[in-house]
Amino acid sequence: MTMSQKPSDDPRIRVGISSCLLGFKVRFDSGHKHDRYITDILGPYFKFVPVCPEVEVGMPIPREAVRLVGSPDAPRMVGNKTGTDWTERMNKYNTARVRQLEKDNLSGYILKKDSPSCGMERVKVYSEHIAERNGQGMYASALIKQFPLMPVEEEGRLNDAVLRDNFIVRIFAYHRLQQLFEGRTGRRAIVEFHTAHKYLLMAHSPKHYGQLGQLVAAVSDYKPSEFREKYSSIFMSCLAVHATAKKNVNVLQHILGYLKNHLTPEDKQYILQQIDDYHNLLVPLVVPLTLVKHYVFKHNIEYIKNQIYLNPHPKELMLRNHV
Repeated sequence: MTMSQKPSDDPRIRVGISSCLLGFKVRFDSGHKHDRYITDILGPYFKFVPVCPEVEVGMPIPREAVRLVGSPDAPRMVGNKTGTDWTERMNKYNTARVRQLEKDNLSGYILKKDSPSCGMERVKVYSEHIAERNGQGMYASALIKQFPLMPVEEEGRLNDAVLRDNFIVRIFAYHRLQQLFEGRTGRRAIVEFHTAHKYLLMAHSPKHYGQLGQLVAAVSDYKPSEFREKYSSIFMSCLAVHATAKKNVNVLQHILGYLKNHLTPEDKQYILQQIDDYHNLLVPLVVPLTLVKHYVFKHNIEYIKNQIYLNPHPKELMLRNHV
């Protein structure tokens, strides 16, 4: 049973997902774990590609629950009651399935937490009837190994506003990165891409941003495939570092510098006060950012208007209302 679909003309970003999170009744008890935030809020922007490893490998519905046993680094998957060993079948399936996903051109993946197949972290691994949360689901492990740069997250962690914002920022950024390197990419396109992401990258990791700048400056020294690999790796590593209030304040102050000849002293002071309030956690990021965006567009500051930092994801998601 394979739930994957071929790429279509659907404009939404393609994101892999554990099938039960969409409401498919594929769990061991014939149930599901439908997550309304995922389907109702993210659904308009993401085209989900559902996968249930346990069903696709041949387990029935309903079925005996399985668990991981042995070493966290190389666990075995066995039935809770009968001890039926699914390890070899699951390993063979995982290898083939994640390779098949290459054709789906995914830009992210949402996994079911705690699952012995899909759990991303802290999955129970049993040793002599003692369970420790130090494992990773077998399918999740193969997936992450196959797609090391692709944003992957568990649905439970999306309840955290900071983790949620970071994950969705990375999905949209990874999608843009994929589009950049789809075909032959010239130096001009690379410079434009890098320039547009300047402040987004700075808000996450100035260190990585500096490394990327050096790489772009020397783009002609690399073979296209070598540059793509290096740039993509550092780019996604940069965004994996969480943006902080301190780094966002630094970016906002940089942007404010472009407005210095367009603001009255009163307007500038008001914006600075809102930035300070954000720094002190009195208001969310959306407050000073909305003010800055207003003046950037009012005075047509072209360089800043083109910055991804201003709109890294659809405003309808309201992610920056909570960070």
